[in-house]
This record gives sequence, structure tokens and C-alpha cells, in this order.
Amino acid sequence: MILAAGLGSRLRPLTDRVPKPLVQVGGHPLIAYPLALLRAAGIGSAVINLHHLGDQIRAALGTHAYGVDLAYSEEDPLLDTGGAVRAAARWLAGERFVLLNSDILIDLDLRALCAAHVAYGGLATMVLRADPETARYGAIEIDAARRIRRFLGQPPTVDTPLTPLMFSGVHVFEPRVFDYLGEGVFGITRQTYPRMLAAGETLYGHVFDGYWRVLDTHAGLAEGRCDLATRDCLQPRHRP
Repeated sequence: MILAAGLGSRLRPLTDRVPKPLVQVGGHPLIAYPLALLRAAGIGSAVINLHHLGDQIRAALGTHAYGVDLAYSEEDPLLDTGGAVRAAARWLAGERFVLLNSDILIDLDLRALCAAHVAYGGLATMVLRADPETARYGAIEIDAARRIRRFLGQPPTVDTPLTPLMFSGVHVFEPRVFDYLGEGVFGITRQTYPRMLAAGETLYGHVFDGYWRVLDTHAGLAEGRCDLATRDCLQPRHRP
């Protein structure tokens, strides 16, 4: 699933007329890059949630784009990330799935991530990275075995050394995650993950040290466009 329903407020006024996932970056709409990651990993179908200017996204991508078959989950009102996954249950429930933000560039081997997730044996695996802004955005802390032991400061104390890392916007879930998804509007990171951790579920952090950038501000967008001019490895290989 690719999360694409947001308002893109930090990219206004550009996103007043164009939804953030369709903003052009390196000759492609921004959403092409997570779609290309899925295709490269052999994942041939995805659901995209829609809200702000969603008709434009549907019209631009149709039912198949960048090598991936597409379905759409309409939201009115916006459901936040956890509510979005719950609303898309008819496409996702019953099998392992990947969840990605639509506004990131990341040079990630998604097939290797899924294999690592299976090897970890947990309910969920988050792609994490070291970043000087970790504390500002909220630390996800892992132990030496890469198990997530503290999430956004909770629980207050843990009896083992931990490494604080930042979430990259990519995770893998087992279908049992739906046992922890509520109803209505809620965030999967701020509500669902703490609930799973408190219940004693095994959650893992997959540490990634490759290229990553979020393009949710005008500065980030400019930097991403500059990066793509010199990083051919990020370019989608399948056009719509």
C-alpha cells in the first residue's frame, strides 16, 4: 500500500492544484518512485489511498502504472495512516504487505527487506536510519538484536542498551496487524505501534544506511530533484 491521501500542506501553493504524489521529480511523478520499488521487488499489485485531488492521481495512473496493478481506497474524511490501512483491509488483510509513504526517495532493496522481515519473525519491521533529526521526529529505539524496545519514549525505562533511530517511511506487516488496528482516524506509528509494543509483540527495526530523502517541503523537493540528476539507480525503469 502507498499512502497518497495527504494534503501536502508544506508544499503549498504547489499542492493547491496538484496532489503531492503527482509533483514532478526527475521526469516522473513522485509516486512513481515507491511504485518502482514495489516492481523491482516483484510486487505486482498495490492499493493507493486517495483524498486531496485524488481524481487526478487516479486519472494519471489508471489501473496499471510502472509495472504495478493498482486499486484505490477513497477517504472522506482523511483517516490518517492507521485508519487508511484499516479502510484498505479488503485488499491487504490475510497476507503479508508492505506500506510506503508516497513522498520519499530511497535506494532500498525491498526484496531483501521482505526476506529480512521473514527471518526476524516479528509482527512488523520498520526501516530505520541514523539521522541527526531523530529526536525531533521521534526516536524508535532498538536493542542489539534489532528488536524495537522503545517507541517515541515509551516505555520510560528499558533494561538494555538501546540505539535511537528514525523511521524512513517503509514498513512490512504480517496480516495479524489488523488485530491492533482500531476504527476511525488514527496513526499507525503513534497509536498502533505503541499498542503492539505494550502487548509484547515482537517488532523489528531494519537498519538502512543508503540514500534516503523525504520530499515534503520545497527545500526537500529541490534537493531531491538535484539528487536525481546524478543518481540513476533511483530512476524508475517502468513507465506508465
